[in-house]
Amino acid sequence: MEITMKEILNPIKQDIKKGKPRFVSNCFPHHGYIWNYGALPQTWENPEHLDDGTGCKGDNDPIDVIEIGYRVAKRGEILQVKILGTIALIDEGETDWKLIALDVNDPLVDQVNDISDVEKHFPGLLKASVEWFKIYKIPDGKPENQFAFNGEAKPAAFAHKIVDEVHKFWKQLVSKEVDAKGISCVNTTLEGNSFKVGVNEAQEVINKTPEHGPAQGTDPIGCVCSLI
Repeated sequence: MEITMKEILNPIKQDIKKGKPRFVSNCFPHHGYIWNYGALPQTWENPEHLDDGTGCKGDNDPIDVIEIGYRVAKRGEILQVKILGTIALIDEGETDWKLIALDVNDPLVDQVNDISDVEKHFPGLLKASVEWFKIYKIPDGKPENQFAFNGEAKPAAFAHKIVDEVHKFWKQLVSKEVDAKGISCVNTTLEGNSFKVGVNEAQEVINKTPEHGPAQGTDPIGCVCSLI
């Protein structure tokens, strides 16, 4: 599921590649995502900005967040999180920051404040996360992803600076200081913004979307074995 940048109101939709639904493959020993995976609103990784630390330009998306708490969140759910650090993934030559965060309502939130606390309270998770991002596209026939900083997770203070930077890029985007190149910046909340529309107008857009239907079936991939 992806935030659809070029459609009005940026809906979350099934990602399609080459006419087929795109799914995340299982990468042993993991099954799908190993955390809650989302993004920070009002951020944008500018594809024209060359990052000094990574040596690559942005990936043209909101900044991604992996939330590592105990609870599996629902699709589309909005969480307030504490930022603990970040990993700098280089995905097909683009900088793709992965913020590491914890739900502010998680039972451990008062004990986990920085990246060093993650290893203490979630032993092995940072290593597993780097490994997951490294290999998750291999089943699709793509090479391993690379990382800046040798895959080292940067601390919370560093991550907050990245958030401030990508928020600045977003403000430039919605104020037309940079070319949006088809990205829809229509919104209902930014006072004085040229892209702002009324709630009724936005509701009309929502009303025109298809109703939810039953999920399409998927073909099983791989083989089944019996343990004796």
